[in-house]
Amino acid sequence: MVAIVVPDDYPPVISGTQALERLRSLGEVTLFDTRPGSETELVSRISNAPIVVNIRAYCRFTEQVLAQSPRLRLISVWGTGVDNIDLAAATRRGVLVTNTPNTSTEAVAEHTLALMLAVARQIPLIDRQVREGKWVRGLVKQLCGKTLGIIGTGAIGLQMARLGKGIGMRVQAWTLHPSPEKAESLGFDYVSLEQLLATSDVVSLHLRLSKDTERFLDAGRLASMKPTAVLVNTARGGLVDEGALIEALRTGRIAGAGLDVYEKEPLDPSSPLLRLENVVLTPHSAGQTREALDKGLNMAVDNVAAFLRGTPKNVVNPAALSRSPAGGRP
Repeated sequence: MVAIVVPDDYPPVISGTQALERLRSLGEVTLFDTRPGSETELVSRISNAPIVVNIRAYCRFTEQVLAQSPRLRLISVWGTGVDNIDLAAATRRGVLVTNTPNTSTEAVAEHTLALMLAVARQIPLIDRQVREGKWVRGLVKQLCGKTLGIIGTGAIGLQMARLGKGIGMRVQAWTLHPSPEKAESLGFDYVSLEQLLATSDVVSLHLRLSKDTERFLDAGRLASMKPTAVLVNTARGGLVDEGALIEALRTGRIAGAGLDVYEKEPLDPSSPLLRLENVVLTPHSAGQTREALDKGLNMAVDNVAAFLRGTPKNVVNPAALSRSPAGGRP
């Protein structure tokens, strides 16, 4: 049976699931439930396997890792983002990379909405005050009637547009590849990035992280936001210049932020974000619902099965097919 390695199931996601049992029916599975301590350790776990199921983005499949894994033919990623993989190097080596698109759309959008409301209504702060015996009934922000600016209108961004309109917000968006048909269907407007930043009461990020979008919201763009605005990021921490964001929050240049993702994860215990009361923080958990997990894990296994049949699907780097020595089979 073909060797399949799960090198990074920590904290556990696939362990004990039906998806893991399905994966074991496809090959001889070795699962590691600890985080590899180094690149060398990651290589030692995967170097003899043709198939890797990647659970956690902290495992980075660099040029060096791929070069030391000559048998590798498929990396089946649980999740949409593949920024932890050197796609160019994988393609050159004929290593297919697959992902699981749109499996956590509803979960991430709901979490984004929850962060928006938590920041606007100051829920964590007020909850703590009540528990401390205080009865502070200050004014909070109402979102109905305000403007939601969505950056990136993929599946999650579009779902966010639906939810924003559902609570009575006016929705506007900017994206790299606009779809006037979707805008008309859902009732939002595409505007320039400059206009979105300058006029939105809530700015919600839904871009993929790439070389073109790294630190997309830098100090200049953050400074162009309204001082009463809230930033929400459930996409990737690298989309925002975190130092500039901390300064904007500390000085009141923007009113608040709801963050599920960070430049470095886990969040450093010394991060100034932990000491700011106008920020609501969650641990990259927006997609962590049972429904989303089961759907995504099973799709990752489906991608392995399709690869073994010689009919790979959800391939992120299709150019690798022509370079694969087995034509898409291990």
